[in-house]
Amino acid sequence: MRFLRPCFLFSAGALALVAAPAAAQNTRLVDRNTLAWLTYSGDHQVTEKWAIHTEAQVRRVRFGAAPQQLLLRLGGVYSLPHAVKLGGGYTNFTTHPYGQHPSAELGEPTPEHRAYEDVTFGADYGRLHLAHRLRLEQRWLGLLDPGRPTQVASWQYQNRVRYQLAGQLPLQGPALDDHEWYVNFFDELFIGFGPNVNQNIFNQNRISAGLGYQFTDDFQLELNYLNQWTLHGDEDAATGRQVFENNNGLRLNVVYNFSFLNAKAN
Repeated sequence: MRFLRPCFLFSAGALALVAAPAAAQNTRLVDRNTLAWLTYSGDHQVTEKWAIHTEAQVRRVRFGAAPQQLLLRLGGVYSLPHAVKLGGGYTNFTTHPYGQHPSAELGEPTPEHRAYEDVTFGADYGRLHLAHRLRLEQRWLGLLDPGRPTQVASWQYQNRVRYQLAGQLPLQGPALDDHEWYVNFFDELFIGFGPNVNQNIFNQNRISAGLGYQFTDDFQLELNYLNQWTLHGDEDAATGRQVFENNNGLRLNVVYNFSFLNAKAN
């Protein structure tokens, strides 16, 4: 249980950062949006140690009526002893104009390319399984040309670090088996650092919790409530005030870990 203490302190710090925007709404603009996210992720074994990671997220606002963002991710995962995994890969990300203070301020979708590296490890505490993920990202943000807003004029480089604490708790027994329900939750803090970050050191925080159903070891379906605080990198042009997004909604997540090893065996 000693290992839980630093994680608890880190999460408490994250909650303090999230609470700070709410306490300062008189000096900061708060843009509120209703989320509807459809996400998919999967790790596909190609050898005993190596897997291919695939991920897609279709993010929408206004109860799903308008686009928010699109994420496509491809990477590799290497398994070490003691349930430690190393990962890395590429992310293609697009942000659409949305909300009262859109970060895609020229009215056109803005592109972003990322490289990432991460380490994931976890442990069981009775029926509760906790997983920790630390991820580094190298980001290239597309800056659109004001005269031709559908064209990228230049790319801005930024660094970001992310820490996620996730949990899973079976509801029908001491362990999660096929055709059983479980509770899942996570909190993830995003911190920018290095050049071009400016005021956007605290980038965002996400808190989510909900129910999941395991069809098989390789296939789960989860429906979660999601709360997201995001700080825009630039101040509002009209008022010069910082812009925070406080987004709330639902996240439907599909986990499908198809194994190429099983396909070869058949």
